[in-house]
Amino acid sequence: MDVLLRVRQSRDRLSASERRVADAVLADPELVRTSTIMRLADASEASQSTVARFCQSLGYPGYREFRLDVIAALSRDQAQRVSFDIAEGEIAADDSIAETVAKIAFQEVQAIQDTAQMIDTDAVARAVAEIRGARRIELYGAGASSLSAQDLFQKLSRIGKPAAVSVDIHLALVQAALLDDASVAIGVSFRGETRETLDFLTTARRTGALTIGITNAAQSSLDDVCDIVLRTSVRESRFRSGAMASRIAQLALIDMLFVLVLRQDFPLMTESLRRTYDAVSSRRPEPGA
Repeated sequence: MDVLLRVRQSRDRLSASERRVADAVLADPELVRTSTIMRLADASEASQSTVARFCQSLGYPGYREFRLDVIAALSRDQAQRVSFDIAEGEIAADDSIAETVAKIAFQEVQAIQDTAQMIDTDAVARAVAEIRGARRIELYGAGASSLSAQDLFQKLSRIGKPAAVSVDIHLALVQAALLDDASVAIGVSFRGETRETLDFLTTARRTGALTIGITNAAQSSLDDVCDIVLRTSVRESRFRSGAMASRIAQLALIDMLFVLVLRQDFPLMTESLRRTYDAVSSRRPEPGA
Protein backbone atom coordinates (compact mmCIF):
# COMPACT_ATOMS: atom_id res chain seq x y z
CA MET A 1 0.00 0.00 0.00
CA ASP A 2 1.14 3.56 -0.75
CA VAL A 3 2.72 5.01 2.40
CA LEU A 4 0.54 8.15 2.38
CA LEU A 5 -2.55 5.95 2.10
CA ARG A 6 -1.25 3.98 5.06
CA VAL A 7 -0.82 7.18 7.09
CA ARG A 8 -4.33 8.33 6.19
CA GLN A 9 -5.94 4.97 6.95
CA SER A 10 -4.03 4.55 10.23
CA ARG A 11 -4.52 8.08 11.58
CA ASP A 12 -7.56 7.41 13.77
CA ARG A 13 -5.92 4.54 15.65
CA LEU A 14 -2.75 6.48 16.49
CA SER A 15 -2.10 8.17 19.82
CA ALA A 16 -2.78 11.91 20.06
CA SER A 17 0.91 12.81 19.73
CA GLU A 18 1.40 10.41 16.80
CA ARG A 19 -1.64 11.92 15.08
CA ARG A 20 0.13 15.28 15.13
CA VAL A 21 2.98 13.68 13.20
CA ALA A 22 0.51 12.08 10.77
CA ASP A 23 -1.22 15.43 10.23
CA ALA A 24 2.10 17.16 9.55
CA VAL A 25 3.04 14.48 7.01
CA LEU A 26 -0.34 14.59 5.25
CA ALA A 27 -0.40 18.41 5.22
CA ASP A 28 3.05 18.60 3.59
CA PRO A 29 4.56 15.29 2.46
CA GLU A 30 7.41 17.24 0.82
CA LEU A 31 8.57 18.08 4.34
CA VAL A 32 9.55 14.44 4.85
CA ARG A 33 11.53 14.38 1.59
CA THR A 34 13.89 17.09 2.82
CA SER A 35 13.73 16.65 6.60
CA THR A 36 15.61 14.86 9.32
CA ILE A 37 13.66 13.19 12.11
CA MET A 38 14.44 16.23 14.26
CA ARG A 39 12.88 18.67 11.78
CA LEU A 40 9.72 16.56 11.41
CA ALA A 41 9.46 16.37 15.21
CA ASP A 42 9.69 20.18 15.42
CA ALA A 43 7.12 20.66 12.65
CA SER A 44 4.63 18.35 14.37
CA GLU A 45 5.35 19.66 17.88
CA ALA A 46 6.34 16.17 18.97
CA SER A 47 9.48 14.49 20.26
CA GLN A 48 11.87 12.47 18.11
CA SER A 49 10.83 9.35 20.00
CA THR A 50 7.18 10.06 19.07
CA VAL A 51 8.15 10.29 15.39
CA ALA A 52 10.00 6.97 15.73
CA ARG A 53 6.93 5.37 17.37
CA PHE A 54 4.74 6.80 14.61
CA CYS A 55 6.93 5.13 11.96
CA GLN A 56 6.86 1.84 13.87
CA SER A 57 3.06 2.06 14.20
CA LEU A 58 2.94 2.09 10.40
CA GLY A 59 5.15 -0.99 10.21
CA TYR A 60 8.52 0.63 9.51
CA PRO A 61 11.72 -0.17 11.49
CA GLY A 62 12.48 3.54 11.74
CA TYR A 63 12.31 7.01 10.22
CA ARG A 64 14.85 6.31 7.45
CA GLU A 65 12.71 3.53 5.91
CA PHE A 66 9.55 5.63 6.27
CA ARG A 67 11.22 8.62 4.60
CA LEU A 68 12.42 6.51 1.65
CA ASP A 69 8.89 5.21 1.11
CA VAL A 70 7.47 8.76 1.20
CA ILE A 71 10.04 9.89 -1.38
CA ALA A 72 9.02 6.99 -3.66
CA ALA A 73 5.31 7.84 -3.22
CA LEU A 74 5.93 11.51 -4.04
CA SER A 75 7.81 10.49 -7.17
CA ARG A 76 4.88 8.34 -8.32
CA ASP A 77 2.45 11.18 -7.57
CA GLN A 78 4.61 13.60 -9.54
CA ALA A 79 4.68 11.22 -12.51
CA GLN A 80 0.88 11.04 -12.46
CA ARG A 81 0.59 14.84 -12.40
CA VAL A 82 2.97 15.06 -15.34
CA SER A 83 0.78 12.63 -17.29
CA PHE A 84 -2.20 14.94 -16.68
CA ASP A 85 -0.06 18.05 -17.39
CA ILE A 86 -0.82 19.68 -14.02
CA ALA A 87 1.58 21.20 -11.49
CA GLU A 88 -0.45 20.06 -8.47
CA GLY A 89 -3.68 18.16 -7.87
CA GLU A 90 -5.72 20.65 -5.86
CA ILE A 91 -8.21 22.81 -7.76
CA ALA A 92 -7.67 26.55 -7.37
CA ALA A 93 -10.29 29.26 -7.82
CA ASP A 94 -8.34 30.81 -10.70
CA ASP A 95 -7.72 27.58 -12.64
CA SER A 96 -8.65 27.60 -16.31
CA ILE A 97 -11.33 25.27 -17.66
CA ALA A 98 -8.64 22.97 -19.07
CA GLU A 99 -6.77 22.87 -15.74
CA THR A 100 -9.98 22.16 -13.80
CA VAL A 101 -10.94 19.33 -16.16
CA ALA A 102 -7.46 17.80 -15.89
CA LYS A 103 -7.42 18.04 -12.09
CA ILE A 104 -10.83 16.42 -11.70
CA ALA A 105 -9.72 13.60 -14.01
CA PHE A 106 -6.48 13.25 -12.01
CA GLN A 107 -8.30 13.07 -8.68
CA GLU A 108 -10.85 10.54 -9.91
CA VAL A 109 -8.21 8.27 -11.45
CA GLN A 110 -6.21 8.61 -8.23
CA ALA A 111 -9.27 7.62 -6.16
CA ILE A 112 -9.77 4.43 -8.19
CA GLN A 113 -6.06 3.54 -8.05
CA ASP A 114 -5.84 4.18 -4.31
CA THR A 115 -8.96 2.11 -3.67
CA ALA A 116 -7.64 -0.78 -5.77
CA GLN A 117 -4.31 -0.67 -3.90
CA MET A 118 -5.78 -0.80 -0.41
CA ILE A 119 -8.85 -3.01 -0.93
CA ASP A 120 -9.18 -5.89 1.53
CA THR A 121 -9.55 -8.83 -0.86
CA ASP A 122 -10.50 -11.20 1.96
CA ALA A 123 -13.39 -8.91 2.93
CA VAL A 124 -14.41 -8.65 -0.72
CA ALA A 125 -14.40 -12.45 -1.06
CA ARG A 126 -16.61 -12.80 2.02
CA ALA A 127 -19.02 -10.14 0.73
CA VAL A 128 -19.27 -11.83 -2.67
CA ALA A 129 -20.01 -15.21 -1.06
CA GLU A 130 -22.74 -13.69 1.13
CA ILE A 131 -24.34 -11.80 -1.77
CA ARG A 132 -24.35 -14.94 -3.92
CA GLY A 133 -26.04 -17.00 -1.21
CA ALA A 134 -28.52 -14.41 0.01
CA ARG A 135 -32.24 -15.04 -0.35
CA ARG A 136 -32.85 -11.30 -0.13
CA ILE A 137 -30.61 -8.23 -0.42
CA GLU A 138 -31.59 -4.79 0.86
CA LEU A 139 -29.54 -1.69 0.04
CA TYR A 140 -29.51 1.83 1.41
CA GLY A 141 -27.48 4.99 1.13
CA ALA A 142 -28.32 8.60 1.98
CA GLY A 143 -27.63 11.58 -0.27
CA ALA A 144 -24.89 10.97 -2.84
CA SER A 145 -24.29 7.49 -1.41
CA SER A 146 -27.84 6.61 -2.44
CA LEU A 147 -26.67 6.76 -6.07
CA SER A 148 -24.09 4.07 -5.36
CA ALA A 149 -26.67 1.88 -3.60
CA GLN A 150 -29.01 2.28 -6.57
CA ASP A 151 -26.23 1.36 -8.98
CA LEU A 152 -25.54 -1.90 -7.14
CA PHE A 153 -29.28 -2.63 -7.03
CA GLN A 154 -29.54 -2.18 -10.79
CA LYS A 155 -26.56 -4.46 -11.43
CA LEU A 156 -27.79 -7.22 -9.11
CA SER A 157 -31.27 -7.02 -10.63
CA ARG A 158 -29.80 -7.57 -14.10
CA ILE A 159 -28.49 -10.99 -13.05
CA GLY A 160 -31.61 -12.07 -11.19
CA LYS A 161 -30.46 -11.41 -7.63
CA PRO A 162 -33.35 -10.63 -5.23
CA ALA A 163 -32.27 -7.08 -4.47
CA ALA A 164 -34.17 -3.97 -3.41
CA VAL A 165 -33.17 -0.38 -2.61
CA SER A 166 -35.10 2.29 -0.72
CA VAL A 167 -34.47 6.01 -1.05
CA ASP A 168 -36.88 6.80 1.81
CA ILE A 169 -35.42 6.00 5.24
CA HIS A 170 -38.81 5.04 6.71
CA LEU A 171 -39.35 2.47 3.98
CA ALA A 172 -35.75 1.30 4.30
CA LEU A 173 -36.25 0.67 8.03
CA VAL A 174 -39.49 -1.22 7.36
CA GLN A 175 -37.74 -3.41 4.79
CA ALA A 176 -34.76 -3.96 7.10
CA ALA A 177 -37.07 -5.06 9.92
CA LEU A 178 -38.45 -7.85 7.69
CA LEU A 179 -35.08 -9.44 6.89
CA ASP A 180 -33.86 -12.73 8.35
CA ASP A 181 -30.68 -14.75 8.68
CA ALA A 182 -30.78 -15.65 4.97
CA SER A 183 -30.65 -11.94 4.04
CA VAL A 184 -27.93 -9.39 3.42
CA ALA A 185 -28.19 -5.65 4.13
CA ILE A 186 -25.73 -3.32 2.41
CA GLY A 187 -25.27 0.28 3.54
CA VAL A 188 -23.15 2.95 1.83
CA SER A 189 -21.74 5.89 3.80
CA PHE A 190 -18.64 7.85 2.81
CA ARG A 191 -17.65 8.84 6.35
CA GLY A 192 -19.36 5.92 8.06
CA GLU A 193 -21.35 8.16 10.36
CA THR A 194 -24.60 8.81 8.46
CA ARG A 195 -27.36 8.35 11.05
CA GLU A 196 -29.95 6.94 8.63
CA THR A 197 -27.55 4.37 7.21
CA LEU A 198 -26.45 3.28 10.68
CA ASP A 199 -30.11 2.90 11.76
CA PHE A 200 -30.85 0.83 8.64
CA LEU A 201 -27.93 -1.53 9.30
CA THR A 202 -28.66 -1.76 13.03
CA THR A 203 -32.26 -2.73 12.32
CA ALA A 204 -31.18 -5.32 9.75
CA ARG A 205 -28.64 -6.81 12.13
CA ARG A 206 -31.27 -7.29 14.83
CA THR A 207 -33.20 -9.58 12.45
CA GLY A 208 -30.15 -11.80 11.98
CA ALA A 209 -29.26 -10.44 8.52
CA LEU A 210 -25.60 -10.19 7.57
CA THR A 211 -24.58 -6.53 7.24
CA ILE A 212 -22.07 -5.08 4.78
CA GLY A 213 -20.81 -1.49 4.87
CA ILE A 214 -19.10 0.49 2.12
CA THR A 215 -17.18 3.49 3.44
CA ASN A 216 -14.06 5.61 3.06
CA ALA A 217 -13.42 5.78 6.81
CA ALA A 218 -10.57 3.79 8.34
CA GLN A 219 -12.61 3.45 11.53
CA SER A 220 -16.15 4.68 12.13
CA SER A 221 -19.52 3.84 13.67
CA LEU A 222 -20.20 1.75 10.56
CA ASP A 223 -17.69 -0.82 11.85
CA ASP A 224 -19.84 -1.34 14.95
CA VAL A 225 -22.93 -2.39 12.97
CA CYS A 226 -21.37 -4.31 10.08
CA ASP A 227 -20.13 -7.87 9.77
CA ILE A 228 -18.06 -6.93 6.71
CA VAL A 229 -16.67 -3.50 5.85
CA LEU A 230 -15.36 -2.61 2.38
CA ARG A 231 -13.31 0.56 2.19
CA THR A 232 -12.59 3.02 -0.59
CA SER A 233 -9.65 5.38 -0.35
CA VAL A 234 -10.27 8.96 -1.42
CA ARG A 235 -8.03 11.87 -0.49
CA GLU A 236 -9.56 14.98 1.04
CA SER A 237 -9.99 17.99 -1.26
CA ARG A 238 -10.75 21.66 -0.70
CA PHE A 239 -13.37 21.60 -3.48
CA ARG A 240 -16.29 19.31 -4.28
CA SER A 241 -13.96 17.27 -6.51
CA GLY A 242 -13.14 15.20 -3.41
CA ALA A 243 -16.81 14.39 -2.94
CA MET A 244 -17.14 13.54 -6.63
CA ALA A 245 -14.08 11.29 -6.45
CA SER A 246 -15.66 9.47 -3.51
CA ARG A 247 -18.62 8.52 -5.69
CA ILE A 248 -16.28 7.31 -8.45
CA ALA A 249 -14.40 5.14 -5.91
CA GLN A 250 -17.66 3.71 -4.56
CA LEU A 251 -18.83 2.86 -8.08
CA ALA A 252 -15.48 1.21 -8.85
CA LEU A 253 -15.78 -0.93 -5.73
CA ILE A 254 -19.36 -1.84 -6.69
CA ASP A 255 -18.15 -2.85 -10.16
CA MET A 256 -15.59 -5.13 -8.50
CA LEU A 257 -18.29 -6.75 -6.36
CA PHE A 258 -20.61 -7.20 -9.32
CA VAL A 259 -18.02 -8.77 -11.62
CA LEU A 260 -16.88 -11.14 -8.88
CA VAL A 261 -20.48 -12.21 -8.22
CA LEU A 262 -21.05 -12.57 -11.96
CA ARG A 263 -18.01 -14.73 -12.64
CA GLN A 264 -18.93 -17.31 -9.99
CA ASP A 265 -21.67 -18.66 -12.24
CA PHE A 266 -20.78 -17.10 -15.56
CA PRO A 267 -23.02 -19.06 -17.98
CA LEU A 268 -26.18 -18.54 -15.90
CA MET A 269 -25.43 -14.90 -15.15
CA THR A 270 -24.58 -14.18 -18.78
CA GLU A 271 -27.93 -15.63 -19.82
CA SER A 272 -29.66 -13.37 -17.28
CA LEU A 273 -27.84 -10.35 -18.71
CA ARG A 274 -28.86 -11.34 -22.25
CA ARG A 275 -32.52 -11.78 -21.27
CA THR A 276 -32.68 -8.46 -19.43
CA TYR A 277 -30.95 -6.72 -22.33
CA ASP A 278 -33.46 -8.20 -24.77
CA ALA A 279 -36.36 -7.17 -22.55
CA VAL A 280 -35.55 -3.47 -22.93
CA SER A 281 -34.13 -3.58 -26.45
CA SER A 282 -37.46 -2.48 -27.93
CA ARG A 283 -37.12 0.80 -26.03
CA ARG A 284 -33.92 1.64 -27.92
CA PRO A 285 -34.01 3.26 -31.40
CA GLU A 286 -32.56 1.27 -34.27
CA PRO A 287 -29.11 2.45 -35.45
CA GLY A 288 -29.55 5.21 -38.01
CA ALA A 289 -33.19 5.81 -37.07
